[in-house]
Amino acid sequence: MASTAFAVMGTASGAAAASVCTVEYSVAGQWAGGYQGAVTVTNNSAALSSWSLGFDFPAGQVVSQGWGGKWSQSGASVTVVNESWNAALGTGAKVTGGFIASWTGANTAPTTFTLNGTPCDTGAPPTPTPTATATTPTPTPTPAPTDPTTPPTSPPPTPATGAPELSVTGNKFTDQNGAVRRLLGVNRSGGEFMCVQGHGFFDGPVDDASVKAIADWKANTVRIPLNEECWLGLDNIKPEYRGTNYVNAVKDLVTKVLAHGMTPVVELHWTHGQYTGNSAGCADVHASCQKPMPGAQYTPAFWTSVANTFKNDKRVVFDLFNEPYPDRATSTATQAWSCWRDGGTCPGIGYEVAGMQDLVDAVRATGAKNLVLVPGIAYSNDLSQWRAYKPTDPAGNLAAAWHVYNFNTCADETCWNNTLAPVAAEAPLLAGEIGENTCGHTFIDRVMKWFDDRGLSYLGWTWNTWNCNSGPALISSYDGTPTAFGIGLRDHLRALTP
Repeated sequence: MASTAFAVMGTASGAAAASVCTVEYSVAGQWAGGYQGAVTVTNNSAALSSWSLGFDFPAGQVVSQGWGGKWSQSGASVTVVNESWNAALGTGAKVTGGFIASWTGANTAPTTFTLNGTPCDTGAPPTPTPTATATTPTPTPTPAPTDPTTPPTSPPPTPATGAPELSVTGNKFTDQNGAVRRLLGVNRSGGEFMCVQGHGFFDGPVDDASVKAIADWKANTVRIPLNEECWLGLDNIKPEYRGTNYVNAVKDLVTKVLAHGMTPVVELHWTHGQYTGNSAGCADVHASCQKPMPGAQYTPAFWTSVANTFKNDKRVVFDLFNEPYPDRATSTATQAWSCWRDGGTCPGIGYEVAGMQDLVDAVRATGAKNLVLVPGIAYSNDLSQWRAYKPTDPAGNLAAAWHVYNFNTCADETCWNNTLAPVAAEAPLLAGEIGENTCGHTFIDRVMKWFDDRGLSYLGWTWNTWNCNSGPALISSYDGTPTAFGIGLRDHLRALTP
């Protein structure tokens, strides 16, 4: 396991408490000048409603990134304070978290830890003492001595070659080798609208050369928007662009993306269901525009089919729905988030809604274990109650998706710190669309810096040859020639990759 988010876990009853707390410190991977570590705290005393872990680095190490808690460092002293979601620490429960730090000379492990100011033991948490009988005393085994000043020096896990099989580990994406991965790349629009408009499968070429051009930007991920009516083969779509023909075209693009070592994200963009309320994109019942929520009539069937198509390849990621906006149709945030998760009859929406839980259930019922992305509300720009309402995933492979443009409500660092950071402390976070309507890249530069500082993921909108003055188009040619907007993303991705 390459990294772990702070997560409270129960322990077996009957543990003998040698002290009020026990701390285990480990190094998950070390390299020249840096390393990744983890600290596990077991509460052996009364239940706590909040906690603060303290320790001193003995060799000048400096934490550059931590997750699952509020990390701070003053000189050698490090303090980690609970997040709101992991504040409760019951008797016998433990909380584990990870960090990235620098080191020079020696990477000596800390030996003294406190929990809420009280010293802790170091080493393994206490275990039950075997019961002795009157005639056959059973001695308590003496643990083998350990040297807490010598951390493991094994290198970090080697990232898997090519597109990874992605899983959720704490609040990180990890591959099949346990290496932490970030999803960085672009959207490839067209599959959502060309077929329903009767023009084809995609907007522009999707041959090997055009996909290679994306890889040449050092992108490692391509998000592919889809149309549910075209995938399901509904008869309002031209026969040549629906059903098997459409599915095969999508599969072919996914294959090309994988062949270039990139992660394909298949995403549901346009759906069936008539909506004429606030912020309606069209009055059409068909999947010819963005709807506030997916419909129960076709969307679960869409995801059942997509999951069955790709379930044997965990390199393919599922993004459940582009940009939910039930908040524009309903009158309260509670109604909007309940509609988002549970679906059914939602105020202001005239068709039966498929909630995010319905879609997760549809995917997992096929046996698919693929990574699933779940967006927020307000066109995926609001994650404020994502943690409270997030659907249950029996596969434990679910992450948060978020979109941001310079004209969105949550478009500054204050909002990101207040609403995104708590989500990113608990679950992996992908900004599935970032962009601006200025034909420049000043805004996305800020977004990318905020996400880079936290080791998070993002994808630019969009790899299409549209006029960047009327929308955020990254390229002026499918050979990868960037627009003035696209230069910002291209140069940044290339700078991130050695």
